[in-house]
Amino acid sequence: MNINYDTTIPNNVDLSTNKTLQRALEHWQPHYLDWWREMGPVESPGWDVYLRTAISVDPHGWAHFDYVKMPDYRWGIFLTPPEKDRKIAFGHHRGEPVWNEVPGEYRSSLRRIIVTQGDTEPASVEQQRQLGMTAPSLYDLRNLYQVNVEEGRHLWAMVYLLHAYFGRDGREEGEELLARRSGDVNNPRILGAFNERTPDWLSFFMFTFLTDRDGKYQLAALAESGFDPLARSTRFMLTEEAHHLFVGESGVGRILQRTADVMTRDKVEAPDAVRARGAIDIPTIQRYLNFHFSVTLDLYGSEVSTNASTFYTSGLKGRFEEEKLTDDHELSAGHYPVSHVEDGRLTTKDESALMTLNERLRDDYVRDCAAGVGRWNRILERAGVSDRLHLPHKAFNRKIGLFSKVHVTPEGRVVGEAEWTAKARDWLPSDADRAFIASLMGRVTEPGKFASYIAPPARGIGNQPVDFEYVRFN
Repeated sequence: MNINYDTTIPNNVDLSTNKTLQRALEHWQPHYLDWWREMGPVESPGWDVYLRTAISVDPHGWAHFDYVKMPDYRWGIFLTPPEKDRKIAFGHHRGEPVWNEVPGEYRSSLRRIIVTQGDTEPASVEQQRQLGMTAPSLYDLRNLYQVNVEEGRHLWAMVYLLHAYFGRDGREEGEELLARRSGDVNNPRILGAFNERTPDWLSFFMFTFLTDRDGKYQLAALAESGFDPLARSTRFMLTEEAHHLFVGESGVGRILQRTADVMTRDKVEAPDAVRARGAIDIPTIQRYLNFHFSVTLDLYGSEVSTNASTFYTSGLKGRFEEEKLTDDHELSAGHYPVSHVEDGRLTTKDESALMTLNERLRDDYVRDCAAGVGRWNRILERAGVSDRLHLPHKAFNRKIGLFSKVHVTPEGRVVGEAEWTAKARDWLPSDADRAFIASLMGRVTEPGKFASYIAPPARGIGNQPVDFEYVRFN
């Protein structure tokens, strides 16, 4: 399905045939651009950035690379092609044809799902708006801006659904998506992780590796939805999300490579000695990993959830790769293991599979994260460095769910308030850690040059060399 770029709003949904919807979205577009100018990447509007733009939704080569000024980026509405005779794959409506209109009884739940997903997209742009001023290279600056414009387009995807299928309520929700602000005391973003600061590039790479990976799993669950326009929207969003995960995993990997190179070259291991050479010591990287992983785990919600159960039985949100699973896809009698705290220790109990869908999706996510951490550790192994990174226990530093009222160490041991207070600085980034990372931040603008704490990538973007001028400061 090719995308029509001859219209004010690029799309592949025949927007021109629905004049009412077209006018509504054209009314929203200036408000979006006002938000971008206010909350998008600072000082960047006049720069030419070597960006990827979607030209079709065909997975075999849908991207076009060229220099674009970000305010001129052609945001739009792109859905994957409809699947002929697609049926709902789970819940009470399993086997029925998918819906192309909102079922009245599920209107409120569907709107809530779309708004919550939509709210994360502008939030991440707001969190990252200052990062361009401290980019470690032009290559990394370009990748940041690619992530930013695609998060903006993902907002368009959700706003289209709100405008097209929810009438006045949807239009009002679309305006609210532009009114909330990440970290604002009075009008914050909906989910906690999207109100955290992203003040430096180690945080950014952890965010794109961990929090954008949550986005992958949430979008994959929504891609199973019985509401077909939502499923088709999120399936295309997933093709763009893959680049965000690449930015995060490769970014941390390059930081580790630089650290390992310094440690082996100068035969140093002590964190202070590594820091003195302009690299980031592995214990600090581990503390950042602990923090961002635990904050992201809270995005999945409570381990036992009636809302998740309702979304599933209603056919609105499935499991990761639902159609590859071999159970009855209704979960009326199945069970799933869930960790609990009993008598000061972690134990596991079987709970209703239908009530523990959040936990199952969280576990799918944890396995994926563990595989990525394993790839990071192979970088250290190949360099001859003995240190290894580890994911903390999923009960560590949690603020939502069964573990929100207890303290659990990264190894999974329940501890009291006094021990937690005494040792938290060993497990989570301290003010001194953040100050050190901040001291490394300084924008590198010469093509092919990189900051002291990060190694060059193995290859460039879009068949360009690593020393390509990915951003032109006009």
